[in-house]
Amino acid sequence: MRRLRILRRWFAQKLGFARLMCLALLVIFAGARVWDPPPIQELRLRTFDMFQLIDPRHKTVRPVAIVDIDDKSLAKLGQWPWPRTRIADLIQNLTSNGAVAIGFDVVFSEPDRLNPDLVAGQMRYLDDATRAKLRELPTNDQILSDAIRRSRVVLGETGQSHITSEIDKTLPFTGVATVGEADAEKFLFEFPGLLRNVPVIEKVAAGRGLFTIRTERDGLIRRVPMVMRAQGNIMPSLSLEILRVVTSTPTLLVRTDKSGVRAIRLKGVEIPTDRNGQLWVHYARYDPSIYVSAADVLDNTVSPSKIAGKLVLVGTSAVGLNDIKTTPVSRAMPGVEIHAQVLESVLTGAMISQPNYALGIELLAALFIGLLVIIFTPNLGPVRLVLAGAMFAAILVGTSWFFYAQHRQLIDFTYPLLSTTAIYLTLIFGSFVREQRQRKEIRGMFAQYLSPELVEQLTPEKLKLGGEEREITIMFSDVRGFTTISESYKHDPQGLTALMNRFLTPLTNVITKRKGYVDKYMGDAIMAFWNAPLDDAEHEVNACAAAIGMLEKIDEVNKEREQEAAEGGHVYIPLNVGIGLNTGIGVVGNMGSDLRKNYTALGDCVNLASRLEGQTKEYGFPIIVGSRTALAAKDKFAILELDFIMVKGKTEPEVIYAIAGREDVMHSAAFQRLRNITIEMLGCYRNRDWQGAMNAIERGRRSEDADTLEKLFKLYEARIKEFQLNPPPEDWTGAYALLTK
Repeated sequence: MRRLRILRRWFAQKLGFARLMCLALLVIFAGARVWDPPPIQELRLRTFDMFQLIDPRHKTVRPVAIVDIDDKSLAKLGQWPWPRTRIADLIQNLTSNGAVAIGFDVVFSEPDRLNPDLVAGQMRYLDDATRAKLRELPTNDQILSDAIRRSRVVLGETGQSHITSEIDKTLPFTGVATVGEADAEKFLFEFPGLLRNVPVIEKVAAGRGLFTIRTERDGLIRRVPMVMRAQGNIMPSLSLEILRVVTSTPTLLVRTDKSGVRAIRLKGVEIPTDRNGQLWVHYARYDPSIYVSAADVLDNTVSPSKIAGKLVLVGTSAVGLNDIKTTPVSRAMPGVEIHAQVLESVLTGAMISQPNYALGIELLAALFIGLLVIIFTPNLGPVRLVLAGAMFAAILVGTSWFFYAQHRQLIDFTYPLLSTTAIYLTLIFGSFVREQRQRKEIRGMFAQYLSPELVEQLTPEKLKLGGEEREITIMFSDVRGFTTISESYKHDPQGLTALMNRFLTPLTNVITKRKGYVDKYMGDAIMAFWNAPLDDAEHEVNACAAAIGMLEKIDEVNKEREQEAAEGGHVYIPLNVGIGLNTGIGVVGNMGSDLRKNYTALGDCVNLASRLEGQTKEYGFPIIVGSRTALAAKDKFAILELDFIMVKGKTEPEVIYAIAGREDVMHSAAFQRLRNITIEMLGCYRNRDWQGAMNAIERGRRSEDADTLEKLFKLYEARIKEFQLNPPPEDWTGAYALLTK
């Protein structure tokens, strides 16, 4: 037992518990397929039904005709059964019209009730002479017997669930021989009783066959037994006996293998069957052209071309005679047409079969594909996992369809598909359980220093040193004059902590609501970025919207604090925030040491965002953004170009912009005037037109809302005065080098 536990633990470590479960499932499903319970049978049968619905047998020739005892015939000639003399006339007319053989999907099991001798004994008021004369007349059964003798007729018989009488061994039986590895009788369907025709017509017929048809569990007719056992004798079906008669085959040959019956051989034709001797009927759609009304045959009004050179089946489609069946291609098909479909399939070579080796193919397919899924599925990502599942399903369905369409063989794909699906789902479930366990471990490890949003997204694959390159928008925000504010709380550190939580909480909520990730808090400062770890196609727009939302939240907090200060009688110092935004390619991922990691972003774009935040107090705008951010958000926000700067430590200059408001501000007349003045000022400035720039500044100061740009005007005014005294070099591009970070 100890060695067994060690071995089991070793396998679990090497293969994983989910894979071990899947191997067990392979064995279980293989056993289920061999046992073949009804649910698996139903799936298989429904699959084969679907194939026939999609691609039924296509008729190119019509070697069979059906003489239909239809409602029209019953209305004209009276109820069934008809006098045997009328049946004799029917046979005679069919023979004269060139019928190759005539098969009856009816049984004449009792003497005709209108036989003259029976009538003589039943009718009253007849004189003795008349009775004697009637008894001397030939019987209707004898007249039918004479007609059958002059033609090629195969009579129908039926198997019964109980024995009604001893079978007459003197009547002829069709010879059936068995060759192969197994005794065919063990596999054939058996009927304890047999209902035959009256001896006078039975002994003169060219052949005799059972027209008994077995339905499946769901009531459909998919297979027709070609040979059966009835009251101890192996007997052919009606359609098989017709084929034997027209091919002049003296004895039918039943071929078997270890699995059961494999095929039935007659002269020039081999009919494949399942192990029980049943032929899978390859159905064609309903074809009214093969039907002929029995009344028209008796009236000799039928066209000879409908009969000549054909095998003729006599049966009924009349609803009252209760011989309507359900097939995969039709909800209501006369039973006689099923025999016609069998004859057409065999005569045209359009037969389908489920070979006895199909079970072996299905088991091998389930084993092979199941092992592939077990080996490779756990190593695939979600998208590849779905694609792999779809590919395996397509291979199974496609292979099954190929065998049906090209070789007319029924190879079941539902069992391998069911087995593979169960294994596939088990592996997915195992992967889900494993991932959830790992997530739980990750939450325990990182919940103390990572945001809940990131913890929910973390997977073991992401927990590596280093990261990935991707485009991100970075935000740095900082409270202006926070040192002065903190000094006012030097005797109330708890109050300072409460204040920080009071303004950091709404700012954080705004960032996360706009799909941003808060990287870290640095005292009163916040670093956040967008488009990582989750993709965000509008990360620039969301970052700008978050920046404006943060200013609005700060205004709300300031109003509350101002009211509280007035009520409490203490000094009110407003909070003012500067925000820098920049978009670029950065490296994001878990970075740090083996002991402690932090999901963060690095790169020049991050450094520039930090520098832009520091410049908000210089330019007098609370939100300053880089050029890529401004370009992506220019249609959503009021954006104003500020400067062309050279950040300390960088060699490439950057155009920077201010965000003055949302779209409503952008379309306002006041903003458009200020924007045009700013553009004019910058154009003159960069072209060394100092006086033109100063004139633009003066006009700007006289404009509405000029106080918004006052700090910017003063900054450029100071630069212009300096350049008037000390002109810039000839290669000056208009870029201004920042002296501080």
